Amino acid sequence: MTQEQFEQTIDRDQRIEPRDWMPDAYRATMIRQIAQHAHSEIIGMQPEGEWITRAPSLRRKAILLAKVQDEAGHGLYLYSAAETLGADRPDLTAKLISGRQKYSSIFNYPTLSFADVGVIGWLVDGAAICNQVPLCRSSYGPYARAMIRICKEESFHQRQGYELLMTLMRGTDAQRQMVQDAVNRWWWPSLMMFGPPDADSTHTAQSMAWKIKRHTNDELRQRFVDMTVPQAEALGVTLPDPDLRWNDERGHHDFGEIDWSELKRVISGDGPCNAERIEVRRAAHEDGAWVRKAAAAHAAKAHAAKAAAAKAAAAKAAAAKAEAGKAEAAKRAAHAAEREA
Repeated sequence: MTQEQFEQTIDRDQRIEPRDWMPDAYRATMIRQIAQHAHSEIIGMQPEGEWITRAPSLRRKAILLAKVQDEAGHGLYLYSAAETLGADRPDLTAKLISGRQKYSSIFNYPTLSFADVGVIGWLVDGAAICNQVPLCRSSYGPYARAMIRICKEESFHQRQGYELLMTLMRGTDAQRQMVQDAVNRWWWPSLMMFGPPDADSTHTAQSMAWKIKRHTNDELRQRFVDMTVPQAEALGVTLPDPDLRWNDERGHHDFGEIDWSELKRVISGDGPCNAERIEVRRAAHEDGAWVRKAAAAHAAKAHAAKAAAAKAAAAKAAAAKAEAGKAEAAKRAAHAAEREA
């Protein structure tokens, strides 16, 4: 594939596959985006995972275990997609731990109550769905295909979160206040998940030209707000924005100014839980070193056994062929002797 063929493939809304030629900048952009997404899934296990041992019932514990397990699976799908571009998984992990690659800023906030688990499912996973459903049509094939399954599971997570909040809102005054407090804390960080405003976004224009992204940050943010307002009304909570109101002229909700300085601060590593999240990931990576070493040794042993078996089979086949050749030669010699007689 040439540059021209690459551009034609993009223009036809077709997929770029791993063995296709692609510009170095496209490859680098895809690795950056997929790696950040994968890191977010892995780090994203932590905020809710902290509540597994403190879940209020076995049912809630089972639901939370299943969700956190799903997030781990999403990370694995995405690391595999990054590897199709030539990325090295251990290198990606090292870059995450060292801070050379980022993950979603939303996971640098603490989960202070069990209501946070529900709000993360409703708002954070809801924002993720708005972001990720268009990625099912991303121009890079392995990423787009991974996103199809991920989005199905994220939709389930959102409904789980909303169901938990509905249950709490039918409970005591203290439980309802717990939900409202969680909404107050997670609303603005959820809006920041879509990234900086379009005017300040470094990558949006090129990513849209390559059809990696299908919508701008601000378009997705607006879609999320419009989707969430009626859900909040049905739930009975107040979104913490006095400027939030419907605009008949625009056909959308207006909402207040986001504190972009907070987003920059969290992305730069100065959020409430940045250091804690990375330290937990670092410790898990170091604690799992023996498993990776054992798995590598097992794989090497299996590879050696397979190679030895293949070599033995080849030798056996060669010997059989030689024996067959000898038998055929003897048969021809016998026939020749009979003719001479």
